[in-house]
Amino acid sequence: MAHHEDTHDEPGVIPANKEHIKKIWMTALILGVVTAIEFLLAFTMPRGTLLVSIFIGLTIVKAFYIVAEFMHLRHEMKALIWSILIPTIFVIWMIIAFLIEGGEVYGARY
Repeated sequence: MAHHEDTHDEPGVIPANKEHIKKIWMTALILGVVTAIEFLLAFTMPRGTLLVSIFIGLTIVKAFYIVAEFMHLRHEMKALIWSILIPTIFVIWMIIAFLIEGGEVYGARY
């Protein structure tokens, strides 16, 4: 009988998948650290505009990292990245403008 030598460290895992698995764990670690920072800030900082601004910033960081890694946008052409990023920035700007204007209209009426 021929002797079959297994050159893999773990059974059922090919070396090409090891890099992929390592990248997934690194992504989970980064997202976990950002989430832990959010929790730490939520329980230590007083409520207010600064805390909300930090949460929004960290949420945007997590969203962009998720889009870059899991939707593979990091490896796409720059034109595709900008075609997604620019409308997103305008939508965020529009939401902020509507909130500000809505507050002004509400303040003027009452």
